[in-house]
Amino acid sequence: MTQAGDRGRLEGLLAEIRACRACVEAPLRAPLPHEPRPVLHVSSTSRILVASQAPGTKVHRSGRSFTDASGDRLRDWMGVDAEVFYDEAQVAIVAMGFCFPGQDANGSDLPPRRECAALWHDRLFAARPGFDLIVAVGRAAQAYHMKRLGLSGLMRPGLTETVQNWREIRAALPHTRLYPLPHPSWRNTGWLRRHPWFEAELLPELRADIAASLDRARRVCEGRPDKNRETA
Repeated sequence: MTQAGDRGRLEGLLAEIRACRACVEAPLRAPLPHEPRPVLHVSSTSRILVASQAPGTKVHRSGRSFTDASGDRLRDWMGVDAEVFYDEAQVAIVAMGFCFPGQDANGSDLPPRRECAALWHDRLFAARPGFDLIVAVGRAAQAYHMKRLGLSGLMRPGLTETVQNWREIRAALPHTRLYPLPHPSWRNTGWLRRHPWFEAELLPELRADIAASLDRARRVCEGRPDKNRETA
């Protein structure tokens, strides 16, 4: 298929996803308690994928991923500003659940809806497979993408152990680097204090790899050779 054909296939699939009402009309558990609003940001050229959990209340209202304090922290972790983060030509943002899943009786966000992965994720990543780098935020995103890429054996019983295994995970694939991260929510501030290696060791490597990926993309746009590698 030509590049134009690939783009058309992706754009058609994204239109289907954004019109999806499965969690209301054919739910796998209790129906979504509000009107669906699928939120994702993908293009045929983005080389960095932020794979996250599900939108929260602010994202549900804005229709834009990570428009909250968690997004500020995540962008700081990645070493990018909002202009780069929200440039679909450079960064894709695809949550495991595309719609805000609602909240439990305690006011905490529910887990991502299962309908999205079942209906859309395999199709989406078949249509858009090539990323230099994947930022896998949270357990659900890590489990899905590590399985998809044949890295399930590097998952550990808990999130902390999986994030601690970041060096082995990062080095496991020849063309794509995957970083497992905790969620950047304020609720994980205590986790960050208890695990100072995350900010001291993992984040500098993540920022360097992201900067290198963005530089490669700029080289391609400017018609200069990509000195490093192709994506897979």
